[in-house]
Amino acid sequence: MRLENQIRTFRWVSILEGISFLLLLFLAMPLKYFFDKPLMVQIVGMAHGVLFIAYLLGAFWMYKPLNWQPKTLLVVIACSVVPFGPFYVENKYL
Repeated sequence: MRLENQIRTFRWVSILEGISFLLLLFLAMPLKYFFDKPLMVQIVGMAHGVLFIAYLLGAFWMYKPLNWQPKTLLVVIACSVVPFGPFYVENKYL
């Protein structure tokens, strides 16, 4: 796969993971705990879990092609657990 395609793929995974995390935190969780509607957490939570794993695998997949330092890889991984973190990665490192 060409580098441009790898970057494009990881960029999309990063954006989707970030959106799913925000939906989980700011839509699904309030619905569950304030309105007793847990279904959204199950749906968004599953999607977020899959995208989270894809993001982590993608970070390791991009490590060598983009010549990231180990510190950069750690920052990219740490951003996966911070709201808006994947958007920062997408803008700064891709």
